[in-house]
Amino acid sequence: MQEKHLFEYAVIRIVPCVEKEEFINAGIILYCASKKFLDVVYHINTTKIKAMAAALDIHEIEKRLSAFVQVAKGEKQGGTIATLPLASRFRWLAATKSTVLQTSPVHPGLCIEPHETMMQLFEKIVL
Repeated sequence: MQEKHLFEYAVIRIVPCVEKEEFINAGIILYCASKKFLDVVYHINTTKIKAMAAALDIHEIEKRLSAFVQVAKGEKQGGTIATLPLASRFRWLAATKSTVLQTSPVHPGLCIEPHETMMQLFEKIVL
């Protein structure tokens, strides 16, 4: 039997109007300490965005989501935050924000392979 590993994840949400509290699920941030894994996957559903907030700048959303990936992967373009340890980067990415990109509360789980689990969550929650 394969060993299961504790992981944590948050859903990235596009929130066109904070006051309305409506959102579109756009991505998954998944962190698994024991596997030294932190990654982000996202998809921008332009049809839903245009239906909810036609004036929203999709190019700007793409840039911000790309920054999430850069921080998660520790890329230089991710700035100072990207140089922090994995756990700190995850906490920063999943922190409560009041901007057009927000995250859900953090949820725990057990997995064998974090990337596979992230993709399953992505398919179930985002796509």
